[in-house]
Amino acid sequence: MKFVVFTLGCKVNIYEGQAMISRLESKGFDATDKLVPADYYIINTCSVTGEADRKSRQTISRVKRLNPKARIYVCGCSSQNDGDIYAEKDGVKIVGGVADKMSFIDKIVEDVGNAESSGMLADDVRASELPSVYEDNLFPAHTRTRGLIKIQDGCNRFCSYCIIPYLRGRSRSRSIESIVSEAEKAAEITREIVLTGVDISAFGLDTGESFTGLIKALGSVKARKRIGSLECSVITREFLDAMAENGFCAHFHLSMQSGSKGVLEKMNRRYTPEEFIGKVEFIREIMPFAGITTDIIAGFPTETEAQHRETLETVERIRFSDAHIFPYSERKGTRAARLPQVDKSVRIRRAAELSELRDKHKTEFLIKNSGTVREVYLEEKDGEYNVGYTDNYIKVYSTAEEKTCTKHILKEIYKDGIKGEKIYE
Repeated sequence: MKFVVFTLGCKVNIYEGQAMISRLESKGFDATDKLVPADYYIINTCSVTGEADRKSRQTISRVKRLNPKARIYVCGCSSQNDGDIYAEKDGVKIVGGVADKMSFIDKIVEDVGNAESSGMLADDVRASELPSVYEDNLFPAHTRTRGLIKIQDGCNRFCSYCIIPYLRGRSRSRSIESIVSEAEKAAEITREIVLTGVDISAFGLDTGESFTGLIKALGSVKARKRIGSLECSVITREFLDAMAENGFCAHFHLSMQSGSKGVLEKMNRRYTPEEFIGKVEFIREIMPFAGITTDIIAGFPTETEAQHRETLETVERIRFSDAHIFPYSERKGTRAARLPQVDKSVRIRRAAELSELRDKHKTEFLIKNSGTVREVYLEEKDGEYNVGYTDNYIKVYSTAEEKTCTKHILKEIYKDGIKGEKIYE
């Protein structure tokens, strides 16, 4: 009997999907995260945007084409948001939500046993109450590339464009002891671990521990360590020193969203462009070659042309090494969706202008790093080259052996990254 656990969305969802696969394998099932023909499918859904909901629903149809008789189970943020729409779909047997995905797997295993023996169907299960403390029962099997380590769940920020706090619940942190234990096991297999969560900047605020304390505790883990998306408020001298002293990559994904003070206020983001710029400058004082990436929403509701220009000016001042640029997408159920909307064609045009600026700054960053020596983790094959990333998150194309973490001298720009030559010591 074969299971597919197909995950949509963020790194947190991917981590939880891998944990579900591990749970199934521990019970004797063959399981994969690839969307291939199988007997049973678990769709681990995403609801960060309306488009994510649509793709989650469409996955049911894709599964039915692979196996019209398949038994289908649905969980995740989209079914937490609206379980009924999934329960009504042909072939779907159990609907869960975000919480306690290991118990969800146990219900599925029970359903499979009942179906095999007597054709019985389990009752639909709907989204359960969200926990107030971190559920520390997820144990994914780590791969030989990057190992995701979930350190936190939920969010207390309530940005006006985001529905996730309503679906994932309040912020709750995992214990440092538990995180270090998993990281040590992951380091036996993978050469890089990535700390992830819904809002990792809030780590420890609910437990009395601290993010800086976690970084120091992970210093003994023998793997390259990378941090996921951060709020600029966490950047302090103590935090940066802890990263530098404990084997963390010189890469910061600081989620900016807008470079306009007025738009940031409408978004309920709790910083100004000047404060954000100050944090970036502070990082570069200590780590001159640090990669600094971000997310920006173009055409947020009520955004004027002057405010868009403010964002362009802020981006020009910061000069990110890379950025994800998104035209704003309405999300039903959020405060932003009730504000006056910017015309979609204007959103697309503004996103294109920001993307053009992003591309210029990315090229500048690659040129700045040309001739430097960086640690590169080669992860996958791309034609004649093996491809991976430097510690400061530059994509490198190399002829060195794949699945290695070695020093390279960075040469000339190539495709979306740079060619690297392994240094033989």
